[in-house]
Amino acid sequence: MEALIPVINKLQDVFNTVGADIIQLPQIVVVGTQSSGKSSVLESLVGRDLLPRGTGVVTRRPLILQLVHVSPEDGRKTAGDENDPATWKNPRHLSKEIDAEEWGKFLHTKNKIYTDFDEIRQEIENETERISGNNKGISPEPIHLKIFSSNVVNLTLVDLPGMTKVPVGDQPKDIELQIRELILQFISNPNSIILAVTAANTDMATSEALKIAREVDPDGRRTLAVITKLDLMDAGTDAMDVLMGRVIPVKLGIIGVVNRSQLDINNKKSVADSIRDEYGFLQKKYPSLANRNGTKYLARTLNRLLMHHIRDCLPELKTRINVLAAQYQSLLNSYGEPVEDKSATLLQLITKFATEYCNTIEGTAKYIETSELCGGARICYIFHETFGRTLESVDPLGGLNTIDILTAIRNATGPRPALFVPEVSFELLVKRQIKRLEEPSLRCVELVHEEMQRIIQHCSNYSTQELLRFPKLHDAIVEVVTCLLRRRLPVTNEMVHNLVAIELAYINTKHPDFADACGLMNNNIEEQRRNRLARELLSTGPRDKAAPGAGDVSQEPGTGVWRGMLKPSKVEEVSAEEKSKPPAALPASPQKGHAVNLLDVPVPVARKLSAREQRDCEVIERLIKSYFLIVRKNIQDSVPKAVMHFLVNHVKDTLQSELVGQLYKSLLLDDLLTESEDMAQRRKEAADMLKALQRASQIIAEIRETHLW
Repeated sequence: MEALIPVINKLQDVFNTVGADIIQLPQIVVVGTQSSGKSSVLESLVGRDLLPRGTGVVTRRPLILQLVHVSPEDGRKTAGDENDPATWKNPRHLSKEIDAEEWGKFLHTKNKIYTDFDEIRQEIENETERISGNNKGISPEPIHLKIFSSNVVNLTLVDLPGMTKVPVGDQPKDIELQIRELILQFISNPNSIILAVTAANTDMATSEALKIAREVDPDGRRTLAVITKLDLMDAGTDAMDVLMGRVIPVKLGIIGVVNRSQLDINNKKSVADSIRDEYGFLQKKYPSLANRNGTKYLARTLNRLLMHHIRDCLPELKTRINVLAAQYQSLLNSYGEPVEDKSATLLQLITKFATEYCNTIEGTAKYIETSELCGGARICYIFHETFGRTLESVDPLGGLNTIDILTAIRNATGPRPALFVPEVSFELLVKRQIKRLEEPSLRCVELVHEEMQRIIQHCSNYSTQELLRFPKLHDAIVEVVTCLLRRRLPVTNEMVHNLVAIELAYINTKHPDFADACGLMNNNIEEQRRNRLARELLSTGPRDKAAPGAGDVSQEPGTGVWRGMLKPSKVEEVSAEEKSKPPAALPASPQKGHAVNLLDVPVPVARKLSAREQRDCEVIERLIKSYFLIVRKNIQDSVPKAVMHFLVNHVKDTLQSELVGQLYKSLLLDDLLTESEDMAQRRKEAADMLKALQRASQIIAEIRETHLW
């Protein structure tokens, strides 16, 4: 199981190189208030003075500290892979010798070796000031330090800035919140162990470290408490109850340590002497607890906890890495490979777009839209639902009233009274109604054109992701297809206009459907006329006589347009007699000896229609309706066919040749295949991350089952 911690160190190195924080690796995070002794505890674990020390805020950036144990006989040498314990046992693998028993390496200085721990401390201070400034500011960007020594156990620790309340120096007003968020960022990782550091000379019930640890680990399954400054407690008090867990119990345990004082540091007291004095203090003050407290016991406990924690986290970690590797592989595939043969790439992209465009119309596209209709299905909906229903909603007699029909009949007869309903009036009126079908037909063309335009965007978004790599090529393809559709729109509109004009050009009254309808209609009209006359004869006569003025001057028998060959009925005779009487004096009536202006004679707007007029109107209405339905059926069938032939199918057939002809030119290659600015960068980042994940997967795969126990 000793091999597990170096494995995690390897994984940290792999992911640190790509600057990624997507994998939450097991590590020990040290939290506590400012000046509670966090850095002193870490120095005790390392056994050397390597961290900046002092009063106030000293740790201003997270320090990720990897302790690597090396055997004493190989302590003066280092190899290519410092994390592999086997490397230290096999001298043949050694690549470079170092004249020191302990040394350190920073990630930001690459392969530079530090054998002087004062240099390490100075480098930490310099790197902190480089990012955080030199006046108490903090930064969340971590410093990575690796220490190799025969005096350490394998551990991975994170030293964080201490929690504070009042900003000092250049610290912002929300410094407390910033540090809190920084700490939570590290301890929220469920794979981390929280080392909550509290000074013994403060009340443990007020411990900020334990409070923030409880927020993310309420069960305490990954929290270990460390009590520092046992030697600074008030006279007459001790930490026995605290160390025994009687005050606040902590599942993983409570360990007390004694740190060096600032005076000891100033006097250059070594860590080894400090640990020896600590052991003497514990034997004297807490003899019964001495073997379960102190720095050495803390190091062994942390090593054991971290190994068990890593063992528990490893299966989930392996799954997470494999899932991420698959995701990044898919992402990298979507970015595509760098372009080598530009000519072939351009032709391939043009062909792919044209194919996807046609497939979207045909309904065989690889990416089927599920949220709404698109492509060919949308065009079908426009033809049979939108256009079909619009035509069906057009009233055959819409915009026509009885007066319009009577006026048309009169105008068609000229100055002569007509014996029969003039055919010209039927043609005049039915053409007027047929003309109303042109507007919805042209609207249908417009809707299909809009859908053809939308298919371009659909193909760009869903089907050909490669086009997003080349924004100029994408824009050029959109422009070419848009121009092609724009060119076909007037041609299609002209054809649809002609279809309506064709129907207007010749009114075929010999149409089989129309002839059948006329025969049936004549029978019905005759029957209705007989029924109406029978009803009029049965009705009482005096009621009609009591209604003078029911007729019109122009309706005298034998002289009106409608009365030419018909014998007047009794009702009509009475009306004629009434009308033959001298009219009452009216303001506009002519008087004897004065000129008459016929245009001044008032014409009644609404009046009761005679039986002949009603019959003639009904005949015309029924003829119009019958013929209109025939034409509407033709238009409903022929307009979609015309749109498909002149617009949809033509674009499908000529799209690829149009794209190739317009874009496949050597002068345009470099310009069209220019990638977007951030695409190359994103491809490189995805490739680096994928490489790191594959390396991590390989590292975990090397762990044998026997290593876990």
